[in-house]
Amino acid sequence: MNEIICPNCKQAFKIDEAGFADILKQVRDKEFEVELANRLSVAEREKKSAVELAEANMKNALQEELAAKDRELTQLKSQSDTLLAEKLAQKEMQISQMQSQIQNAQTQTKLEVLEAVKIIEKERDSLANDLKIKETEKKSLEIAIKDSFTNKLVIKDETIKMKDDEIARLKDFKQKLSTKMVGETLELHCEIEFNKLRATAFKNAYFEKDNDSRGGNKGDFIYRESDEAGNEIISIMFEMKNENEETATKKRNEDFFAKLDKDRKEKSCEYAVLVSLLESESELYNTGIVDVSHKFSKMYVVRPQFFIQIITLLRNAAMNSMEYKAELNLMRNQNMDITNFEEKINTFKTGFAKNYDLASRKFKTAIDEIDKTILHLQKTKDALLSSENNLRLANNKADDLTIKKLTRGNPTMKEKFDELKK
Repeated sequence: MNEIICPNCKQAFKIDEAGFADILKQVRDKEFEVELANRLSVAEREKKSAVELAEANMKNALQEELAAKDRELTQLKSQSDTLLAEKLAQKEMQISQMQSQIQNAQTQTKLEVLEAVKIIEKERDSLANDLKIKETEKKSLEIAIKDSFTNKLVIKDETIKMKDDEIARLKDFKQKLSTKMVGETLELHCEIEFNKLRATAFKNAYFEKDNDSRGGNKGDFIYRESDEAGNEIISIMFEMKNENEETATKKRNEDFFAKLDKDRKEKSCEYAVLVSLLESESELYNTGIVDVSHKFSKMYVVRPQFFIQIITLLRNAAMNSMEYKAELNLMRNQNMDITNFEEKINTFKTGFAKNYDLASRKFKTAIDEIDKTILHLQKTKDALLSSENNLRLANNKADDLTIKKLTRGNPTMKEKFDELKK
């Protein structure tokens, strides 16, 4: 406990530490506030004095600076007036020069415009003339195209009419043919083809119709050929088979193999050949020459266009065989070893097979070439049939040629043509 004496009543009283601290704080706070107020007052006075001093100093500095700026401005104004006068004189001179250049440029531009106008007028006149020429050419072309198209149409119509007439005539002819007449027509074809070459290629050959029916059968034709000594080189029994398109029952080549083989044996012929137009859609028989000896010995089926070729092929092979037969007789007379003969026979067989294979491939190539030719002719026919459409398109393109399209993308020419229209 602390004892405190009041300064007014002089009485003593006791107070604990907390109360004492509170009283002490009150006294200190009051003194602090008084001291703080005094110091703030002093600081405010000092601040005011400093501001007034700074303002006076700044005012003096600004006045001095303003005076310097006035002096500098006066000097710059004097220099600027001189420089401005000089620049103004230069600008007036430049303006005078530019005006002179502008006048010259305007004069040059007028001359260039006049020259350009003259050139464009010439081009306009030239284009107008060209247009007239093109119009004339267009009309001439239209007339020529129409005339050509008309002629082609007339030719095409005449050609189609001729084909139609020919087809109708052939159909009528076939309908009137009997089965016997159809067969005789193919026989006549083969006989004519043979007779064309008889005098040059088949001087010693016999080719006549088989009229010997003592055995109950007879073929169509027999071919025989002998050498100068009378030795028979080759003999072939031919049978020709055609078929009327109107016949209800279609025959097959195999239907005639047995009879042809029997005729060959009865007439003592070495080979049998069926010249046939039967089975026209068969890929096998349409190759040209077909060896059917796996069914009947030494028998072939050929299309009419290979009639001469099969004779030549078999004849050449028989000629080679005759040489080997002669050598065989000589060897037998000289008691030579039969082995050589067998080797030559094998060589002959190999050569014959090779020749036959080569000939078959040649025939196949010929057939392929014929097919290509037919395809090419068909394409040509299709092209002719489509000519009407192409000519129509050409005429449409000619009609579509206009001044608007000619001047598209060319404003100068469009303007000139517009002027012409006016």
